[in-house]
Amino acid sequence: MSLINVTNLTFAYEGSYDNIFENVSFQIDTDWKLGFTGRNGRGKTTFLSLLLGKHEYSGNISANVSFEYFPFHIENKGDNTLDVINDIFPDYIHWKLLRELSLLKVSEDVLYRPFDSLSNGEQTKVLLATLFIKENSFLLIDEPTNHLDMHARKLVSDYLNTKSGFILVSHDRSFLDNCVDHILSINKTNIEIQKGNFSGWWENKKRQDNFELAENEKLRRDIKRLSDSSKRTGNWSNEVEKTKNGTRNSGSKVDKGYIGHKAAKMMKRSKSIEQRQHSAINEKSKLLKNIENAESLEISQLAYHKNQLVELENVSIFYGEKQVSEVLNFTIEQGERIALTGKNGSGKSSIIKLICGEDINYTGTYRKDNQLEISYVSQDTSHLQGNLSDYAANNGIDESLFKSILRKLDFSRVQFEKDISAFSGGQKKKVLIAKSLSENVHLHIWDEPLNFIDIISRMQIEELLLEYSPTILFVEHDREFCKNVATKVIEL
Repeated sequence: MSLINVTNLTFAYEGSYDNIFENVSFQIDTDWKLGFTGRNGRGKTTFLSLLLGKHEYSGNISANVSFEYFPFHIENKGDNTLDVINDIFPDYIHWKLLRELSLLKVSEDVLYRPFDSLSNGEQTKVLLATLFIKENSFLLIDEPTNHLDMHARKLVSDYLNTKSGFILVSHDRSFLDNCVDHILSINKTNIEIQKGNFSGWWENKKRQDNFELAENEKLRRDIKRLSDSSKRTGNWSNEVEKTKNGTRNSGSKVDKGYIGHKAAKMMKRSKSIEQRQHSAINEKSKLLKNIENAESLEISQLAYHKNQLVELENVSIFYGEKQVSEVLNFTIEQGERIALTGKNGSGKSSIIKLICGEDINYTGTYRKDNQLEISYVSQDTSHLQGNLSDYAANNGIDESLFKSILRKLDFSRVQFEKDISAFSGGQKKKVLIAKSLSENVHLHIWDEPLNFIDIISRMQIEELLLEYSPTILFVEHDREFCKNVATKVIEL
């Protein structure tokens, strides 16, 4: 066991006036299985980069271990997988690699295939196996789930549960719960570490938030009461003070002593109330700093003149001569929230593209009215660029509504001035979701909408779909999200 000590860490990117970290201090035990969570844009990947020494910063990070980052950068993806592994780790021991691949249920023959011929899930598992044969390193694992289907996520989570000595960035609640023993969270004003899994951390956070909200309301009422009392006492004191030289006690002579004493007593009471008021204000200022803004989202779908929007009857998808999906029979009816699930490569995205009107080769019967309006969220965000105002105008959506949704999804106003290409992966995905929620359509189709999106925003989107019950077909590998949202599951 050794410790990673972070002391008074302060960092901002060059040309930026906003510090991502400011005087942050904490300790990490290198034996921990550490889940790393926080809203998009808070600096999770940036912190991993600082551990790797990629940027200059003020403060100090001390560690007696080396750091390894996942995912590795692959220079030549056309090379055989074994050569790719050898480039990453020239001194690896072959039997150890085979042991890790076996634990991840990856067959040995993938080593002798071009790396780019492997599925995204196979590539992720091969690189994780390579990562865990490196000894005496603390591992920095950045969002490994984004290209894993639900079955593969469970497998990788079980695999990580047998390991230790890593930081894992993930927004999948079930995944984190299964394989971490501590949570490192980047909050609005600080970074904190807590023992336990994500669900334990989330329950504690909710309790703390509820306590602070109740305490805030109590102090707000106290401050108002003390303020009113102080004002009344001050007025009484001033009135008495004005009469003390002109009031006669027995009618024979001016009595300064009694009236003066009373005025002083009231003034003292006024000062005491004022001090208590300032104390309450100071206590109040310590609260609510880490309460996350998670305002409710809204969606307004157009009503369609028929209950049934889409029908697939004995449909199979083909790429050339190759059939890439089994025979499918299902309908999409108004108000249904349909999860399309299955392993990577089972044809989910192809089915979505067919319904969205792309030229896909298929057999069977597919029915969809030409009048049906669809909003589509793709997996890919690489095409996003330019400013948000131009993006809204180019897509024919209301700019105010679009930006209002992004604000609710934790975008700061400063973010509105930046080019979309500079956004984090999660922020880019939020742009696509905000656009989709701004469109007037009959049906929403989302293909892996939650990739890179933080957990609190996932919960906001869950609540939206449960409250408004829009008609939606989605592909998503977040087990918790599917369980909570779907009214019907179609498994390929």
